[in-house]
Amino acid sequence: MKNHKRLGDYIRAVDVRNRELSVTTLLGVSISKEFIPSIANTIGTDMSTYKIVHKGQFAYGPVTSRNGDKVSIALLDNEDNAIISQAYTVFEVKDVNELLPEYLMMWFRRPEFDRYARFHSHGSAREIFDWEEMCDVMLPIPPIERQREIVAEYETLSRRIAINKQLITKLEATAQTLYRKMFVDGIDKENLPDGWRMGTLGEYASVKSGYAFPSKWWQNEGIPVVKIGSIKNNTILIEDCDFVATDKFERAKNYVANKGDIVIAMTGATLGKIAMIPQDGFLINQRVGIFNLGSKLINKAPYLYWTLQREDIVNEIITVGGDSAQENISNSDIESVEYAIAPMNEIDSFNQNTKELLQLILLKYNEITKLTELQSLLLAKMGK
Repeated sequence: MKNHKRLGDYIRAVDVRNRELSVTTLLGVSISKEFIPSIANTIGTDMSTYKIVHKGQFAYGPVTSRNGDKVSIALLDNEDNAIISQAYTVFEVKDVNELLPEYLMMWFRRPEFDRYARFHSHGSAREIFDWEEMCDVMLPIPPIERQREIVAEYETLSRRIAINKQLITKLEATAQTLYRKMFVDGIDKENLPDGWRMGTLGEYASVKSGYAFPSKWWQNEGIPVVKIGSIKNNTILIEDCDFVATDKFERAKNYVANKGDIVIAMTGATLGKIAMIPQDGFLINQRVGIFNLGSKLINKAPYLYWTLQREDIVNEIITVGGDSAQENISNSDIESVEYAIAPMNEIDSFNQNTKELLQLILLKYNEITKLTELQSLLLAKMGK
């Protein structure tokens, strides 16, 4: 590891407790390497024992087993201070003129770091990547000017991603408003307007579930496969997918999802959540359903896309089997969900009016994918 330095020479552990209860913002650390609001039940908990983390400091959870093979670690950069569980280790950079915290956080985002941490974790009941192992991490530390350049490149991409997400949110809200005005607001199932009727989701689109990929097919690159955990925020990002070798495509070619296809999670924590495929060339895993809208799917997709985001429809999908605790649904379960259907000419009008808007949303999601890929390339170059 020529030109690599020992991390422990640049960081130090910090252990400041919330003795005076002066900090009330309670956070946790996700495997996506971000601070997130804590969902822990703190009723009756002595918050004075919790650790304080200040802006510019890090926190990480040393337990790596049962953690998706990733280290939960994050840099606090959008809060002045917060408190976290005693289970986390808090640390800081000794001298920011030698090592930028933002540069170090980029190193922690590298998949190679997660693999390193898992390999060097130890323990019986649970595996730990302890403080000593963290200090023994070797990484390249270029001159501070070069660090600033690298961080600036990465943050420029991050800002562009954030701008695209904000635009998507606005576009989604615009379409949702139009959808609700046409198909939800003022609609009484017991007294439907002329031309309306009760029908099922299956009348508009059938559902097909994905392929049961053998475990030995999975690898670090290849054809992206949509799993139930890949379905987030109404779209699919490459970074949220797993991969199978390209030579396996022929075996699974009947389970391809292309740009504009809508998929739905049929089990697990994401049950009932949907997403639109942003580009061609995905495969669909088992327990993920794909809606068949025919060859001109983008002409019919807007109506289905926003229908499946309605809270009443999602709740009905989850409980359609008659058991609110049910953890999976079938194709026929989804197709059997009933709702009030407008005349087809009104649905066609909505699709026509929102088609370009939905295409713009897909375009912005594609830009996010490309920008994320550029970030990954930048992280990969750090190890060279």
